[in-house]
Amino acid sequence: MATLRDPDRGCPWDREQSFASIAPYTIEEAYEVADAIGRGALEELKGELGDLLFQVVFHARMAEEQGAFDFADVVDAICRKMVRRHPHVFGDVAVDDVAAQSRLWEEIKRAEREAVTPAGRADENVPSVLDDVPVALPGLTRAAKLGRRAATVGFDWPDVSGVRAKVDEELAEIDTAAEAGDGSAVADELGDLLFTVANLCRHWDVDPEHCLRGANARFEGRFKRVEAAVRGTGGDWSAHDAAALERLWQAAKANDD
Repeated sequence: MATLRDPDRGCPWDREQSFASIAPYTIEEAYEVADAIGRGALEELKGELGDLLFQVVFHARMAEEQGAFDFADVVDAICRKMVRRHPHVFGDVAVDDVAAQSRLWEEIKRAEREAVTPAGRADENVPSVLDDVPVALPGLTRAAKLGRRAATVGFDWPDVSGVRAKVDEELAEIDTAAEAGDGSAVADELGDLLFTVANLCRHWDVDPEHCLRGANARFEGRFKRVEAAVRGTGGDWSAHDAAALERLWQAAKANDD
């Protein structure tokens, strides 16, 4: 990486990059890792993990050039964090089960947040339990994480039935906004619905992004079967009304593995 960034003999493209320009590639590589894992493609995973590691090295090299930190500092920081957050492994704290360990983990993270003054806040001396939930996370993932973080101080539905009732409430509010012809309110209520659904996933202990990726894959597979059926009848979509397309869709669903 130092050679690629060398001012005299490095790569022109690599030399021109910054943290901001590389960040999208870092996110992309992380998604490619997740995709390889989801498909069980271990040989591909090896390569994708290398690509992701390269992103870490790239950022660390740029920071080193600025005199901020280097790759060794990155490794040292994560090692220290893991030791600090696992006193039941590296210290003398005892935990009885996974639930107790999770509570301990959140307590340690909360203490870390309170020890660091959040940057860029008007109320810098009043830390929030929601501090450091990354804004750049995918929306559904961040919604679930915000809900999980709030739950650590007891701000949560007592059980899944409360979240399910909230879904109905949000749907009713969407209908009310739509009847009023208020497009902005409809958008707000749709956002509230998505936030609630993400937290419904959290209460069922499933990843909302995983659920949506699964739904995307099912839609793609079913739609391709509908396409094949339309091609089999001449390929003219306009020759199929909504009812006919619904029948093809239901047939495609019936053929799901």
